[in-house]
Amino acid sequence: MNLTSKRKSLKKIYEPIGVVLAKSHITPNIITVISIILGLMAAYFFYIHKPFTGALLLFLSGFFDLMDGVVARESEKASKFGAVFDWLADKIVDGAVLFAIGMAYSTPLLTAIAVIANQLHTFIKPVAYAEIGFSNRKKGKIDDPLEGIGFFGRPETMLAIIIFAIFEHFHILGGLSFGFKVITVLTVLSLLQRIVYLYIKYNKEYD
Repeated sequence: MNLTSKRKSLKKIYEPIGVVLAKSHITPNIITVISIILGLMAAYFFYIHKPFTGALLLFLSGFFDLMDGVVARESEKASKFGAVFDWLADKIVDGAVLFAIGMAYSTPLLTAIAVIANQLHTFIKPVAYAEIGFSNRKKGKIDDPLEGIGFFGRPETMLAIIIFAIFEHFHILGGLSFGFKVITVLTVLSLLQRIVYLYIKYNKEYD
């Protein structure tokens, strides 16, 4: 499972909404800020054991996270700062939500592992860009082989959180307590998949 690798197919679903949103003249960075605020609100509601509200807010945060890129392209307001800000926004939301869920439904140790693995799973990419040299862009996105490597990335994590939050609300299948363990294990394994891929493909001395 790698929803990121299905980006082109998924765009057909959400891109028309972004095109309409771009006509409102709202800036991409404002949309990113909205995404962060909704994500932090989601973290708070998860922490106070309101999983359904947390899941709804997280879904909305993810929706606006998708929209900022579309609006940037449609309004021709894409910028280097916007690209960096989008990365940081994702990690702020991810870290806050996982930390909140972990502290509310799991143990401090597992929470630390989940948050660290999640952050590394994303930030291994810019390290690879810098050290290996991926720089070619297609429609504002760096085109690199890691895009399709790692079976459990950010989209899968957010989707899993929403699903297990709904389970928590209805008290089925162990809810978020069990779901957090599953998410942590899958994130660690996916991170290892990326590391092994880079080792096999690029474990050679500099020219």
